[in-house]
Amino acid sequence: MIVYSGTKREFLDDVRSNVIADKVETEVLRRLNRNSPRNEKMSWENSLQYMSQVLWDEDIPASAGVAIEYNLPMTNRRVDFILTGKDKDRQDTAVIIELKQWQNVEKTNKDAIVKTRFQHGVKETNHPSYQAWSYGALIQDYNETVRQESILLQPCAYLHNMDFGHVINDPFYDAHTSRAPVFIKQDAIRLANFLKKYVRYGDSDNILYRIEHGVIKPSKNLADALASMLDGNPEFLMIDDQKLVYETALNLAHKAQTGQKQTLIVNGGPGTGKSVVAINLLVEMTNRELLVQYVSKNAAPREVFKKKLIGSKKKTHIDQMFKGSGAYTEVEQNQFDALIVDEAHRLNEKSGLYGNLGENQIKEIISGSKLSIFFIDEFQRVTLQDIGTNDSIKSWADELSSTVTEVNLSSQFRCNGSDGYLAWVDNVLQVRPTANTTLDDIDYEVRVFDDPNVMRMVIKEKNRLANKARMVAGYCWDWKSKKDKSDMDIVIPEFDFEAQWNLTDDGSLWLIAENSVDQIGCIHTCQGLELDYVGVILGDDFVVRDGIAVTDARNRSSNDRSIRGFKTMLKRDKELAQSLTDEIIKNTYRTLMTRGQKGCFIYSTDKETLDYFKASAICSTKQEIKSISSPFDGLALNIVSIEEANPYVTHVPIFDIQAAAGGFSDSQMADCNEWVELPDYIRVSEGMFVAQVVGESMNRRIPNGAWCLFKLNPGGSRNGKVVLVQHRSIEDPDHGGSFTVKLYQSVKNFEHDEQVNVKVILKPDTLSFGYSNIELSDDSEELMVIGEFLSVVS
Repeated sequence: MIVYSGTKREFLDDVRSNVIADKVETEVLRRLNRNSPRNEKMSWENSLQYMSQVLWDEDIPASAGVAIEYNLPMTNRRVDFILTGKDKDRQDTAVIIELKQWQNVEKTNKDAIVKTRFQHGVKETNHPSYQAWSYGALIQDYNETVRQESILLQPCAYLHNMDFGHVINDPFYDAHTSRAPVFIKQDAIRLANFLKKYVRYGDSDNILYRIEHGVIKPSKNLADALASMLDGNPEFLMIDDQKLVYETALNLAHKAQTGQKQTLIVNGGPGTGKSVVAINLLVEMTNRELLVQYVSKNAAPREVFKKKLIGSKKKTHIDQMFKGSGAYTEVEQNQFDALIVDEAHRLNEKSGLYGNLGENQIKEIISGSKLSIFFIDEFQRVTLQDIGTNDSIKSWADELSSTVTEVNLSSQFRCNGSDGYLAWVDNVLQVRPTANTTLDDIDYEVRVFDDPNVMRMVIKEKNRLANKARMVAGYCWDWKSKKDKSDMDIVIPEFDFEAQWNLTDDGSLWLIAENSVDQIGCIHTCQGLELDYVGVILGDDFVVRDGIAVTDARNRSSNDRSIRGFKTMLKRDKELAQSLTDEIIKNTYRTLMTRGQKGCFIYSTDKETLDYFKASAICSTKQEIKSISSPFDGLALNIVSIEEANPYVTHVPIFDIQAAAGGFSDSQMADCNEWVELPDYIRVSEGMFVAQVVGESMNRRIPNGAWCLFKLNPGGSRNGKVVLVQHRSIEDPDHGGSFTVKLYQSVKNFEHDEQVNVKVILKPDTLSFGYSNIELSDDSEELMVIGEFLSVVS
C-alpha cells in the first residue's frame, strides 16, 4: 500500500503549494487509520522539501513516478520515498530512498550498526544504507510482480541535514554503502545524477501501480525454513531492530569469550521475530565454532523443529542443538559459549518431571553459559509456574556477576504486519487499554462466529491450502479421550458440537501432523509456533459482564496443570490468587489469538461474551462454507450469498464474464447474488469484483483460467493498464465473446491545438504466438472499459 503517489510534476506542485505534508497526513489517517505525531509531520515537511530540490533537475523526467510511505509487504514498516521510471536500457526501475533527519553519527564495531541522536538520546540503529537495501530486498522477496516482471530496485539513502560524511561512509560500512550509496547535505547534485542514471525516462508503464498491486507471495514459516537456515541460507532477511538485536548478540558473544559474563534480554511481543532471530543466532554462532544450544521450556517448538530437520541432519546433532530448559541443573559453570532461550517467560523454578531437580532455571542457564540470551514477552506467561520476568533475570544476572544488556523487538511480521490487530487483542481482552477498540481499517482477517460448527468448517477449508489452519481452545474441558479414544472432550450441546483435544499420538507435533485439523489444540501445543489461520474457542474461564472482562480459574479443567496450586493459594491470599490467574487466563487467550499469520476466527461459549466480541470486531458472524459449483469451478475462495456476505469489507461480487448480459453497472454489482471472500492481503474497497480470465493472450501476467480482481469504472488515464473491456464488434480470440482483457493504449493526435483520441489499441501480453493487437476507433458508445485489473486471486 502506498500512502501518496503521483508524478514528479504533481509532487513538485504539492511541495511548492505547501500542501505535501498535509496530503500525506490525510492519507495516513484515511489508509492507516492513525493520527500522525507532530514530529512525523515535521519530518515530512523537512525531508520532502529537500527531495523536491533534488528533483528540480530537468533531466529527471516530469512523468517519473513518486511514491511516499510505501508499506512493506507483510510488515508494519514503510519505505520513505520511491522514484520510478525507466533507465537508459528502458528497463522498469524503482529507486528506494531512505530519508533521514540525522545531523551526526558515530561508528560502532557492529556490522551495519551506527549510533545517532533520537528524541530521547543517542541510540544504536541500522546504517541507512543497510536499511534501504534490506527494504528493497524484502520487496524483491515478497512481491512476485516485481520479481516476475523484472522491475529493478535500486536503494540509496539521503541524509539531507548531515554536513560531514566521513563516518557514515567509513570503509567499515563499504559492504552496505556499495549496494545502497548514502548522500549527505552537500550531495544534492550527486544524488540527482544518481537518480538520472536509473530514471532516464518517465513511468510510462505504471510501475508504481504494479508494485502497489503486485501479487504478494505467502509468508514463510520458520519451521519450514529451518533446515535451509541451518545449511547457511538466509531465509529470513532481518530488518531494523531485528538486525540490531542480532548484531548486539554477536558482539556480546565476542565479549563473553574474553572472560566477562554477559546476559542479553530481548523484549518482543507476538510476531516480532523472536524465534527467527534466535535461530539465526544459533546458526551463526555454530558456524563460528561456538558451543551453543537453543533452549525452550515448551516442548512443542523443539519437537516441531526436530521433525522438520529429520533427513537433513544426524539425530544426535539435532538433539544437541535443541534442549529443554531443565537440562542445565548439573552443568559446569560457563560450560557453554551461549545459551539462546526462546519463550523465556515460560521458564520454571524447579526442573524434572516432578519438579524436584535444580534450584532455579534462570540461575542455571546464566551460570552454565558465558552468554545467556533471553527472548521474552511477559504477557505470554500462561501458568502459575512461569517465573520468566525481566526483573528475575536481572536479579540472577547480578548475583552471578553477568553484565546485562536489554533491547527490544518491535517490527511486526505476524498478523499480516498489523500492529492494530495486536492492540485490538490487548484491548478486547482488557490486558491493557488501547486506541484500537474496533477492527476498522485493520488489514487482518478476523471473524466472530455464532456457531462453532461453522468456524470448524471454515478452518478446514483454509487448511486445505497448506495444512496450516487449526482450532485451539482455553483449557476448560477435561481430557477424557486420553483414557478412552472414543470419548469426546469439548462438547457444546446446544450446537451438537463435539471434538477431541489433540491426540496423544501426535503429542507436541499436533500442529504439523497430517489430519490433526480434526482435533483441537491448547496453549501447550501451539505456543512458540505459528499458523496461517487459527480458530479460538473461548471457554467459561473468560466471560464479559456489562462490558467488564471477568476471569474465573475455577471454570478451567481439573486436568489443567497451568493453574496447579490455585485452590491452595486462594485460601492463603484470595486477592493474589485472583490477580495471578486473571493474568494467566488473559495471557493464554492473547497468545492463542496471535498464532495466525493471516487470520484469527473467534467463538465464545458465553452469549454475552460473544456479543461483546461481535460488537468490538464489527464483522459478519454468519459465515459458512458453500459448495462451489459451475460456473465457478476451480475457485479456491469462499463463495457466499449476498445475505451472508460482508460487502466491500471482506467480500466482493463475482461474475461469470461470458454469462454477463448488458455489461456491468453499479446496480448489477449491488444485486449480484454471489459474493467471494478475498484473501487477507487485499484491502477491500467499493467497486471491486472478481471474474475469470480465459485463454493465453495475457499469460505473462494472468494464467489461463485465473480468477482475477478488478476495479469497476476506473478513473484517470488507462494507458498501460490491464483492463476488462466490452465492445460489440470485437470477438475475443480465446472465448469468442465481446469481453476481453488486454493492455490498453490510446493513440492521440493534435487537432486545432487540442489533443484528441484517434484510436484505442488493445494489446495482448503473452509468451504465446498467434495473438495480435485489437485496434478500434475511439467510439465511446461502442467501447466500454468495465474494470481495471488489480491482481490474480486464485
